[in-house]
Amino acid sequence: MFGDNPQAGTFSVRVGPADFDPGREVASLEAKIAGAGALVTFQGIVRGDATLVALEIEHYPAMTDAALSEIAAHAGARWPLAGVRIVHRVGRLGAGDRIMMVATASRHRREAFEAAEFLMDYLKSRAPFWKKEHFADGTARWVEARDEDEAALGRWGADI
Repeated sequence: MFGDNPQAGTFSVRVGPADFDPGREVASLEAKIAGAGALVTFQGIVRGDATLVALEIEHYPAMTDAALSEIAAHAGARWPLAGVRIVHRVGRLGAGDRIMMVATASRHRREAFEAAEFLMDYLKSRAPFWKKEHFADGTARWVEARDEDEAALGRWGADI
């Protein structure tokens, strides 16, 4: 299989309140993926509109770290990946703030794109994060799971 396994250091997961620099994250991963011909990244940001002012993300660290590490390893077993990077923020984030980033590297673009989509679908539907939207009028509400997000993950099979 092309690439390293998750224990080799090219598969990394980081969850915390600190902002991140996408350029540095990509450069760090690029330095470790000799032989890869594709590097796909996706960055999520807090949507802003006239009413939504913040998104609060909570998690249980031990559960979250284990779940994200497991799904990164699952992606590495499913596609011939040279590297995976998942960065996810927690805490109160304002409109326009970075929430998360997924980066996948492989010898060919199709595998890198598919693995990135798989990881994003997992993060959106099953990752153990709890999100609360805060509105300009002072109200807040927990974000409910959406059927569309679960359906998107379902396209990858029942082994998740």
